[in-house]
Amino acid sequence: MKTKIGIVGARGHVGSELTRLLAAHPRFELAYVSSRERAGQRLADHEVGYQGELRYASLASAEVVRESADAVVLALPNGMAKEYVAAFDDIGGDPVIVDLSSDYRFDDDWYYGLPEFTRSHAAGHKRIANPGCYATAMQLAIAPVCELLDGSVQCFGVSGYSGAGTTPSDRKDPAKLRDNLIPYALTGHVHEREVAHRLGLVVEFMPHVAPHFRGLTITANLHLSRPLSLAAVVQRYRDRYAGEPLVRVLDVAPWVSNVAGKHHAEVGGFTLSSDGRRLVVVATLDNLLKGAATQALQNLNRAFGIDEFTGIPLQGATP
Repeated sequence: MKTKIGIVGARGHVGSELTRLLAAHPRFELAYVSSRERAGQRLADHEVGYQGELRYASLASAEVVRESADAVVLALPNGMAKEYVAAFDDIGGDPVIVDLSSDYRFDDDWYYGLPEFTRSHAAGHKRIANPGCYATAMQLAIAPVCELLDGSVQCFGVSGYSGAGTTPSDRKDPAKLRDNLIPYALTGHVHEREVAHRLGLVVEFMPHVAPHFRGLTITANLHLSRPLSLAAVVQRYRDRYAGEPLVRVLDVAPWVSNVAGKHHAEVGGFTLSSDGRRLVVVATLDNLLKGAATQALQNLNRAFGIDEFTGIPLQGATP
């Protein structure tokens, strides 16, 4: 018998990616897909490759708790997950809940699901906070030298406009983005606070939106407490991510175009100052996949005792 998964917010960019991954998963099946805008429409008419008669439904929190599902993924904007979680708490419901927003990333009662760093204490958790896309890339770039850092960390970020969601705004308007780069939330971004909270560092993050649709890159400026050689730096990263199929360490700086539509992250471009005390590292990933849907599937797999990478294409583009 397959494990049943429901998705709230299935029309959004991330919800749509996760829907496709779950529809092709050998151990999971979709119990329901909730979307107000598409209520009543056939899922198969929107998601190529889905075979079946499942239709979108517009499910309020009180209705979601009455649906039969082993896990619920909340692919909603920030600030909207708590209503659904409270509805389950009120009736004593106990499905696995994966929240893709920032609502529970700072809540110590929830498991923070960045598997490459936290899988050792994932067992038994039914409340899972999926990390932010930029926050994932920043932690992948910083963590291998975290204990050697001296002072604050600066991260310059550029993302495709899919990261801004589906609600219309200048930051997701292709016409306004053409030949442009739009800075936003230059202090206090939620992912800045997320990385600072997880790594115990002062993080200064400067995000921008570019004209491409998907994929992000961050360039991390890291001050070291002692000089390192380039060979030692690269070896630290290779050792840290050895055996991690969704993290690739490169000698050259990764290009965002090379990870768009892929399920892995790339870290590279390691550059040291002449005194060996300043390190610059570049990390890229697809914000909709490893930055969201793929990571959610890693967390769902582990929650149900399935190999973490089941249903995740380890090579090539998203299905």
